Amino acid sequence: MSFDPAIEGFCQWARVERALAKNTLLAYHADLLRLSAWMETQGVEAPADVRHEHLTAYVAALVDGGLDLRSVARHRSTFRQLFKFLIREGVLQADPSSRVEGRTPPRKLPTVLSEGQVEALLAAPDRDDPLGVRDAAMIELMYSSGLRVTELVTLPRAGVHLEGGFLRVRGKGGKERLIPMGDEAGARVAEYVGGVRKAQDPHLREPALFLSRLGGAMTRQNFWERLRDYAVRAGVHARVTPHQLRHAFATHLLEHGADLRHVQAMLGHADISTTQIYTHVARERLKRVHAEFHPRGK
Repeated sequence: MSFDPAIEGFCQWARVERALAKNTLLAYHADLLRLSAWMETQGVEAPADVRHEHLTAYVAALVDGGLDLRSVARHRSTFRQLFKFLIREGVLQADPSSRVEGRTPPRKLPTVLSEGQVEALLAAPDRDDPLGVRDAAMIELMYSSGLRVTELVTLPRAGVHLEGGFLRVRGKGGKERLIPMGDEAGARVAEYVGGVRKAQDPHLREPALFLSRLGGAMTRQNFWERLRDYAVRAGVHARVTPHQLRHAFATHLLEHGADLRHVQAMLGHADISTTQIYTHVARERLKRVHAEFHPRGK
């Protein structure tokens, strides 16, 4: 089997069996095409011909090509998954990637908006404008429940339980989770659903909760652009992205005493080590506050 059918088979398996997001699949596909192209320059035409030495040299070539350690680690993880898949499928007998080592990239702490910055952002939409009512609900809901932007824009009407105060969300890998929804977020969503959305879609033909100006489902790009405009309007000079609201959700919960396991469940992290980064963020923020305000902090 040559590289092309091997890569297509792997991506098809990842889409069906692991229910990976479209963007993740595109990244896998691009990484593996890069691997295939490099192997071709070395005279390696099929995965069965790949040796440990080839992969070690490939990783070195990525580093020499200027990729940062985090990107190199992603490429290494991707081709390891490909070879494990080919072994499961019986295409290969041995895994040439099993002993390919690389430097672990340093863990980068996310920058987090302050509570004041989030409050300014939440107050930015004009609620006399129908689109402002929608945007206020979207921003409030994202901060209240820690949603990923894809989860927010694909959230179905049926996933919102206003009376119960919770959301039913389908996240990465198709996994479903229940997330509490704050009173303020519930009020903003109810205002949007009962007014703006009802006028746009009176017969409830569109399953998505949040609709664009033209009546279709919102897109990630549309929401990102509008959030950026609200940040400017609110005078928030920090970089603001939808994921920044998710970071703020987790960090602010921990700073106010939430249990790490509960935050993990709400974020939908499979491994608690992924959630633990927010304890480091909270600790660093406390250190900065101490240094700034304690008389002997500096």
